[in-house]
Amino acid sequence: MIDIAAQLKAIHREVGKRPAESGELVSVLLRRSYDAAIDDVWDALTDPDRVKRWFLPLSGDLRVGGSFQLEGNAGGDILTCEPPRLLKVTFGGPTSVVELRLSSDGDDDTVLELDHTVPVEFAGSGAGALYVGPGWDGAFLALALFLAGEIADDPVAAANSPEGQEFSRQSVHAWATAAEVSGTATAEEIAAATAASLAQFDPDHGDAQPQG
Repeated sequence: MIDIAAQLKAIHREVGKRPAESGELVSVLLRRSYDAAIDDVWDALTDPDRVKRWFLPLSGDLRVGGSFQLEGNAGGDILTCEPPRLLKVTFGGPTSVVELRLSSDGDDDTVLELDHTVPVEFAGSGAGALYVGPGWDGAFLALALFLAGEIADDPVAAANSPEGQEFSRQSVHAWATAAEVSGTATAEEIAAATAASLAQFDPDHGDAQPQG
């Protein structure tokens, strides 16, 4: 059994807007500490043989200037790769950019940050975080379980299990709170995005409210 409350609390979430040369961006930031050395975490994030054991099958020309594809999910171009601390890729489109930053926290602990930015025209507002944040929460959870030796036979099935959907449901509401705190979206935008996100990430329960 997953301690859902503890796993959700382990992830720091931020929603924001920032200027860029191409215009304003909406940003989604996650941060979590892992009980594993930085080289181990980097390897789990970039070695296709390991990635498929906790996330999805990964293929492509895995070098700077090359491209990647996650089976049944997004692909993109590899913009920067500086082992074991920085990986920057496009994700699902040229203006959707994901940056992974790793730092050592002592000899055997690693802090992982994921920064996902898209143009505000694409996201609509900070409420757009609800369409990607819960999915990244699920990936952070799956990585934590994998690094702890709890390996699912089928990572996709585990994410879609009743327990996985309950985690996602509570994650959606956590991201709604993050969007509200950020001041980057109206209450109406957040409510609409919450409903859509619940339908996507927790289809068996829809608009059920989180348990206290």
